Amino acid sequence: MFIALSRTFKEALSNFFRNGWLSVAAIFILVFSLYIVGLSYVIAMTSNGIIKTMQERMSVSVYFNSSVSEGEIMDIKAALGKYKEIKAVDYVSKEEALEEFKKENANVPTVMKALEEIGSNPLLSSLVIHANDPSQYEALSQVIANSDFKDKISRINYDKNKQTIDNLNNFIAQVKKMGLILGSIFVIIAILITFNTIRITIYVHKPEIEIKRLVGASNTFIKLPFIFEGMIYGLAASLIAMLFIFITVKFAGTYVAGEGFSNQLVGFYLGNFWMMLGLQASLGALLGVISSFIAIRKYLKI
Repeated sequence: MFIALSRTFKEALSNFFRNGWLSVAAIFILVFSLYIVGLSYVIAMTSNGIIKTMQERMSVSVYFNSSVSEGEIMDIKAALGKYKEIKAVDYVSKEEALEEFKKENANVPTVMKALEEIGSNPLLSSLVIHANDPSQYEALSQVIANSDFKDKISRINYDKNKQTIDNLNNFIAQVKKMGLILGSIFVIIAILITFNTIRITIYVHKPEIEIKRLVGASNTFIKLPFIFEGMIYGLAASLIAMLFIFITVKFAGTYVAGEGFSNQLVGFYLGNFWMMLGLQASLGALLGVISSFIAIRKYLKI
């Protein structure tokens, strides 16, 4: 059995190199298919990770009018602490907010100069609310906005955070949609190209196939070289696609999405390299085998 497999694999490898440019064309169409699917997966999973991190770090800040005293705010803090949906409530005084603002803008002269010209502290005291579940922030914001102390509130910053997360979710949805559409198109093209390549191989090897039949070779032994050939196309394409994905996330990603997001893409790629390679190789081999079976079924009458 091992000898038969070895011989048929060697024959498939010989066919692969003998087909020349046809093999190159089949591989690169498969490469584009696997590249689009793989890159879409990396972008979507990295973006999902960013959203999850943002949600974990997310909070709602409730800013109070300057006329509201610290004692009143602390009473509100105690009342909010009784909500089971709220994990923690932190009080940030006007002075603490100003110090933090100065640290964040220490290297921005125009901002620091504007503060000096104002002369007084323009920032407001606030309560920073951390929920047990990110999905609860919207409901909490509505409850606070309609509470008994709503007249003491200057603003609630939840909408800005929500918009950022919604934008990222929409981006992920679009990436998945485009990846699915383009990937499907190239998968169909890849199957057709590989199918035609193997069909030509079958025609070229018709005399050899007839001789195999005459000497009593089994149908499986005759079919196996073409199946292996399809697998070789898929496996070779998966390796090249993985290289192209790395180049994209490492270099092109920096120019398109910025260095920070590019680093996260690279981190996800390297951290999941073997899993992705296995999936790409499996998908590539599957596409090659499907193409081979279609060609064998249609043109290899045995």
